[in-house]
Amino acid sequence: MHLDARGLPLSTASAKAAAAFDHLITGYLTQRADTPTRLTALLEADPDFALAYCMQGYFAMLGFKQAVIPVAVEAARTAQSLAVDATERERSHIAALTAWIEGDLDRAVAWWESILRTHPHDVVAFRLAHFVNFWLGRPQDMVASVDRVIPAWSEDIPGYSVILACHSFAHEEAGNYLAAEPSGRRAIELDPGDLWAAHAVAHVMESQGRRSEGIEWVTTLAPNWEGSHNLQHHLWWHCALFKLEYGDHAAVLELYDTRFRNLAAPLTVASPDVYIDVQNAASALFRLERLGVDVGDRWEELADKAEARIGDCLSAFTLPHWLMALTATGRTAAAERMIEAMRAFANGRGTVHAIVRDYALPIAEAQLAHAAERHAEAVALMRPAIGGMYRLGGSHTQQDVLEQLFVDAALKAGSTADIRLALERVAGLRPIPPERFIGWRKAASRVAAGAL
Repeated sequence: MHLDARGLPLSTASAKAAAAFDHLITGYLTQRADTPTRLTALLEADPDFALAYCMQGYFAMLGFKQAVIPVAVEAARTAQSLAVDATERERSHIAALTAWIEGDLDRAVAWWESILRTHPHDVVAFRLAHFVNFWLGRPQDMVASVDRVIPAWSEDIPGYSVILACHSFAHEEAGNYLAAEPSGRRAIELDPGDLWAAHAVAHVMESQGRRSEGIEWVTTLAPNWEGSHNLQHHLWWHCALFKLEYGDHAAVLELYDTRFRNLAAPLTVASPDVYIDVQNAASALFRLERLGVDVGDRWEELADKAEARIGDCLSAFTLPHWLMALTATGRTAAAERMIEAMRAFANGRGTVHAIVRDYALPIAEAQLAHAAERHAEAVALMRPAIGGMYRLGGSHTQQDVLEQLFVDAALKAGSTADIRLALERVAGLRPIPPERFIGWRKAASRVAAGAL
């Protein structure tokens, strides 16, 4: 038995496998594009190492893609068969993976948190809990998780910058900007290539309207991202949003084509429909079109991919983005098929099934009505869902596109009460008023002028 880089026992007799495990976890924590290759090396180093197969299952589940679930199922089955000599902590990881595969994300998070109570240095359990809580719209749980473990960490422990980055992002999403920014900046000092830390501080700047700083922050750190995975695209999306606030539509489209939706880029070619990239692209195009910008045929490839993913509802927050592409390209029949598939999924049992039923489905129906210019109907369909649509996951910045969808329908329906409702909601999510954001200026000015 060997110890990992943070002193936790590993049930492998192979020193080579122990080193490969550390190399894999470093790749996962630092968002390296070669993480799958690192996993292959680990499995080859010790084909009987249960935790290695558990990691294979985790990585499959991280993709939020129905087509790769069989990989996770087989990995969990193999891990379980090899777990006779595994540590209790490793068996808990296998139980967490099994719960995740079964759709019980609450049970999966509970397993990870139980691991952390005994092993606060289990950075895999910590990072996965942070990830899943984020995509379930639970910032307070993210805060509680990181605040519980951080006293056990120090700069002498490998991976500390990751803990700081998560501390930064969790507190940013909870509105604790004074706690968030110093942690993110310190993480960057420790590791200039830490994308999650860069992301967290970019969020602070976006929420506070610090656009020039945000552009400089992203562009200055970008040279450190060589070899990283698709999260770098998301950071360029943030840069595009900063430029959008200045009305620089040409720059936004250039970043779209060259940085966060470059169809010829190796990362995009390797994963052309990864959920975060789809969200980046669709929300950027939606925002631009609301401002009257001609986005050309950019929706088409997204709509093609949306049609191929009908019935895949594992990422609740991505579903409205798929619908954006289908409605923007006039593919009403495909949009209707996607909604029917969502209804079928919503009848299942699991954490995400209920979220799709209560939030993604009414929003999707509203999108279809809005595209057909039945704006009052769209408002009525979406209104009951907006109070809880944070449960779809995503950040406040990402969720803003759904808030804009609602206010756009309300503006076109001429509903003063709903425009006010939308403005009040957005005003409660950021420390600066809605009229300082370009997507909300029209609604704010219409209400202020009493034009409705």
